[in-house]
Formats: sequence, structure tokens, C-alpha cells
Amino acid sequence: MFTIPEQFSSVAKANLEAQLSLITSLTNKAFESVEKVVDLNLNAAKASLEDSSIAARQLLTAKDPQEFFSLSAAQAQPTAAKAIAYGRHLAGIATSAQAEFTRAAEEQIAETGRKVSALVDDVSKNAPAGSENVIAIFKSAIGNANASYEQFSKSTKQAVEVLEANVNSAVSQFTQAAEKTGSRARK
Repeated sequence: MFTIPEQFSSVAKANLEAQLSLITSLTNKAFESVEKVVDLNLNAAKASLEDSSIAARQLLTAKDPQEFFSLSAAQAQPTAAKAIAYGRHLAGIATSAQAEFTRAAEEQIAETGRKVSALVDDVSKNAPAGSENVIAIFKSAIGNANASYEQFSKSTKQAVEVLEANVNSAVSQFTQAAEKTGSRARK
């Protein structure tokens, strides 16, 4: 039979190991996300340089101001479309990282909650007589904390969904505006 201090020590050690594992996992995911962003930025910079070079060559071949402005306007829409694609790709990387962080945090919190509940149950079996009220209050506090976390998690997910919907709406509006501007410039 374990004594209460040994039980707490065992649980604390297991919790520390789980937290170190979580930190390592989240750090690896953060580095993966940073690598993706760096790769995206490098590719965008290369494409931008190539596009700028091609555009400059085209503009230099313009025979008159009307052709120059026509070529300039024709390049606006592809540039806007590429900016939108870049934004969507960047948002996808951020959303993926956020989802991974959320999943890992939820798993860690759930596991810690299970361990704390198991520890409280074990300790309550060996608790002295008359401590039932204290244990019941402690269990109630743990239950309330878990319920609060679940509500916070749901609210956060809803806020993220609303933010994503607003970003998608803004991108759609920007795309429509860019298409209208491009079609007017071609006329």
C-alpha cells in the first residue's frame, strides 16, 4: 500500500513527464509550421521576382501609353489572385498548427483530469474518517474546473470558426473586387 506522499510524488512525476512530452511535441509542430511558412515565403518571393521580371519586359515593349496601361491593368488581377492564394495557404498553415495545438492541449488536460480524479479516489479510500466533506468539495471543484474548461474550449472553437468564416468572406469580396477592377481595366 502506498502512502499519500508517495502517491502524490508518483503522480507529479508522471505529470511532469507528460508535460515534457507535450512541450516536445508542440515545439516540433511549431518548427514544422515555421518551416512551412518560410518555404511558402521563399516560393512567393521567387515567383514574385520572376513575375516582376516578365512584367517589366512586357511593359518595356509597350508601343504607346495606352498599351502600357493596358498591360499594367492586365497584370493586376493575376497579382491579386496570387496574393489571395498566398493568404489562403498561410491561413491553412496557421489553422493546421492551431488545430494541432488545441488537440494536444485537450488530450493533456483530459489525461491530467483523469489522473487527478484517480488520485483523489485513491486518497479518499485511505482518508481519515470525517474527511468525506472535504473530498466531496474537492471532487466538485475538479468537476467544475473541467466543465469550465469544456465551455471555454467550445467558445474558443466557435470564435475560431467565426474568424475563419469572416476571413473567407473578406477574401471572396476582395477576389470579386479584383475581378471587377481587372475587367474594367481591360475595357
